[in-house]
Amino acid sequence: MRVSCFLSAQFDPSTSASDGIDQVLDQAAAAEAAGFHAVYLGHHFLAKSAFVQPVPLAGYLARATTRVRIGFGVLLAPLLNPVALAEDLASLDVLCRGRLTVGIGAGYRKRETAAFGVEWTDRLRRLREYVPILRSLWNGEKIDIAGSWGEVPGASLALRPVQPGGPPLWIGAFAEPAVRRAARLDAPWLIGPKGTDAELARLLGVYRGELADRGFSLDREYPMSREAFIGDSYPAAVKAVRPHLQRQYAGYRSWDDAQSLDIDRYLAQDCLVGSADEIVDKLRRWETELGITEVSLRHQFVGASQAEAMEQLARFGAEVVPRLAGSRPASPSSSPSAPEVAR
Repeated sequence: MRVSCFLSAQFDPSTSASDGIDQVLDQAAAAEAAGFHAVYLGHHFLAKSAFVQPVPLAGYLARATTRVRIGFGVLLAPLLNPVALAEDLASLDVLCRGRLTVGIGAGYRKRETAAFGVEWTDRLRRLREYVPILRSLWNGEKIDIAGSWGEVPGASLALRPVQPGGPPLWIGAFAEPAVRRAARLDAPWLIGPKGTDAELARLLGVYRGELADRGFSLDREYPMSREAFIGDSYPAAVKAVRPHLQRQYAGYRSWDDAQSLDIDRYLAQDCLVGSADEIVDKLRRWETELGITEVSLRHQFVGASQAEAMEQLARFGAEVVPRLAGSRPASPSSSPSAPEVAR
């Protein structure tokens, strides 16, 4: 299993965003030195925090790192023009020498879609349409494309990504219809930071069942994102992270699930919180029982300090990452969730 981290590039508006970016670069460098597989960035517009946009920031990180992969978890693709998106992401793949991974999602804030003139339901149609457009353009095809975003007869890209066929495309999803959508697009499902093991097993059965029905291979990436905090014991880790997590989710006022969240249950069942041994055991269980191939961890929350974030990166790098490096995911066809396919 590969262990990656999520970088929080959003800052208090009263502080220096330039200083904040220096801290994000320090975290990326620390993650690379500690053996993390990738660093991921989030995406929002019109945020209350000073939110640094991920596409230019990814280019900045590409220059500041050499090995670690750089990605989005997730990019709000339906708010953007697909031609611009294809060219921007091809450019990023060139800038980072083929280290780009692109997670995309439909988004959950109506304020954002309204700002870009995108109908709420149209964001889902755009997501479905954008994936084949991006793939075709990155493959060097010449295609006629049209949609609510515009029209381009004979579209093609002279600039090609470093990675053949373009960077990997993952689809972020929570609900079952969205999970099925990811499967129908033959894209890895990027599992969000919520869901118990039983819930994930059921949805992975749905996802794999949809893949199988369409003749798509089950041999693929199974990425997951989780909130994480390492301590000397589970009670110590919970005591340290609970205030941060509570404050973080109180800010997700446009995400309905966040408003009814039971923090203590969430910490115990969905998050990756505890001692190094407890965290490694949970990661191995996700790998062997669910077939998860990569977990992206958020170590820094609203209100948490840079020193705390750097300490968490160092501890995960020293106490967790090396212990997962030699493990291998279970074959999707033999994992417990695969036979129990819901269709």
